[in-house]
Amino acid sequence: MGNPVVQWQILSRNAGAHAEFYAKLFQWSVSDANPLGYRMVDTCSERGIPGGFWPAPPDANPFVQLFVEVDDVEACVERTKALGGAVLIPPQDLPAGEKMAILRDPEGMSFGIYRPAVK
Repeated sequence: MGNPVVQWQILSRNAGAHAEFYAKLFQWSVSDANPLGYRMVDTCSERGIPGGFWPAPPDANPFVQLFVEVDDVEACVERTKALGGAVLIPPQDLPAGEKMAILRDPEGMSFGIYRPAVK
């Protein structure tokens, strides 16, 4: 299967205003109609990957975070730690049955790993 980048997100101290800016700039559709209130972006194109906006901690600068699809979230967490990375948010189940974790590489950049819902 490989491990494709399947989603991006922008973390922002003001996710609503940030999402509104990009929606107006690029004519994107943004919806927070989901169990977490996550601002999902529809770029209105068949190309590219989906994304969204999420609130960042108050003291953080805005940043872009990529999510990579993996078969086994826990195994990827262990490989990350063995390679010198760290766990920022441990593996957790999401409302629709997906699983995710947020990790940090040895250079300090955070990224997400994601496993779709098991059907």
